[in-house]
Amino acid sequence: MAENKKKAASPVTVPKKNKLPKRAGSTAGPSAKRRARSVSMSLEGDITLTDKAYAQIEELIVTLQLPPGTVLSELVLADRLAIGRTPIREALQRLSRDGLVNILPRRGVLVSDIDLRAQLRLLEVRRELERLMARGAAERATDEERAQFVEIAAGMRRAAENNDDILFMRLDQRFNTLVSLAARNEFANRSIGLMNGLSRRFWYQHYKQAADLPLAARLHANVAEAIAARNPDKAGAASDKLVGYIESFARSTL
Repeated sequence: MAENKKKAASPVTVPKKNKLPKRAGSTAGPSAKRRARSVSMSLEGDITLTDKAYAQIEELIVTLQLPPGTVLSELVLADRLAIGRTPIREALQRLSRDGLVNILPRRGVLVSDIDLRAQLRLLEVRRELERLMARGAAERATDEERAQFVEIAAGMRRAAENNDDILFMRLDQRFNTLVSLAARNEFANRSIGLMNGLSRRFWYQHYKQAADLPLAARLHANVAEAIAARNPDKAGAASDKLVGYIESFARSTL
């Protein structure tokens, strides 16, 4: 993706902090690598350079270190993240599909705007998908995945006790990824994947003014514990309470 000489803003300088840890490269075959791409940076498993680039840029966007309207440069991102331009380009294409960046002819790559009314429409769909996937995860999660849900629940309760927004955001991403994996429904997984980043960014923009972070963390913990306990009904009900709270939070920002 060639650099645009007519950009209205200077390319962003990506902060060096909050880098996610590097992992050793994998020698697994293509199918193993495809499976690994569905797993969060926080979970065990091999990942590609594109996954690393995606996770790091996504966190910068979601936490508003790269705010809406920021012009992104492949070259600057590659230099600051110490990752080649091809994985950066592929990561930006994925972020475009997620709605977090816009790739515009003759203007380059821009971080997308935050739209409240679009967020409310998103939540209409998310409620149904979240319930379906929470129930599916409770029914189909492996013992190893259930142990990870227990860890996430404990972490969420720590985030609630300490009012720790960064821990909450990282656990939320890990929780979303693990639910998608454990539900074993590739169609729901593709659909919810388009919503998670937008929802997390909206939360991060407004939570200090309108949200109850400890409550949100406890509601996430309730879902994770119900899944770990193999209780689909409880998991579905806990998911509805969580999305209900998120919707009320979104409406409070009007």
